[in-house]
Amino acid sequence: MKDKSIIDLRAAYDAQLRGVTPPGGGVRVETDGPLTRVVGWHRGFVTGPRDLGVRGAELDVLIARQRDFYAARGEAVEWKTRAHDLPADLTDRLGAAGFVAEDSETVLVGRSADLAADAVLPDGVALRRVTGGSDLRRIAAMESAVWGEDWSWLADDLAARIENAPENTVVLVAEAGAEVVCAAWLVFKDGVDFAGLWGGSTLEEWRGRGIYRAMVAHRARLAAARGIPYLYVDASAGSAPILTRLGLRAVTTTTPYVWSP
Repeated sequence: MKDKSIIDLRAAYDAQLRGVTPPGGGVRVETDGPLTRVVGWHRGFVTGPRDLGVRGAELDVLIARQRDFYAARGEAVEWKTRAHDLPADLTDRLGAAGFVAEDSETVLVGRSADLAADAVLPDGVALRRVTGGSDLRRIAAMESAVWGEDWSWLADDLAARIENAPENTVVLVAEAGAEVVCAAWLVFKDGVDFAGLWGGSTLEEWRGRGIYRAMVAHRARLAAARGIPYLYVDASAGSAPILTRLGLRAVTTTTPYVWSP
């Protein structure tokens, strides 16, 4: 029998976190039936409620319409799925329409008060909040190095988020001298019980020294101070074990299905 608290957390996640808050900077959110889609981002983005409420041929038409919408714009699009979504054949139908699954991540939830324990940074490493364009470009360069692909779009994305909601977007860097060795951000949404842990990437040579854990603890303290009871994160295979040891709990998995022109 499943743990009831996990069921309750997943229900709260479904109720509060299925929508999208546009980062600003000309990005807009539209709806198409049960779906929410983002236009004007670095690539298109589609999400929906747990149960889309459409089946069979009607669902195929809905999927094709999103694909064709972004095709007309010459853009790739990510359709964000969760393992407990309905209908159960959604991912099969996405695949049939040309969408390709990327790496799955684990959706983890934890209590901010429980995660706010003190964590010690290594000697010579300092943590600070950043808002300026030069710092955001340094973060984007670090993320590009970590992931081995071009993340230059991230600087503009974070800048738009900060401009659009400065009190709800907290971007942090850990620096060793002039080098950004880790970056992460905390995103609040008005009227919900969750704050999102995003980023959390560390240069390979700086891993295993407690920097990532310190980033989590600092953001947990900020959330707890604002009275937000829960933190959530879409965790990669590398991050999930660390976060689970810190006390976050898995509520589902999420897999992006991507169509590219």
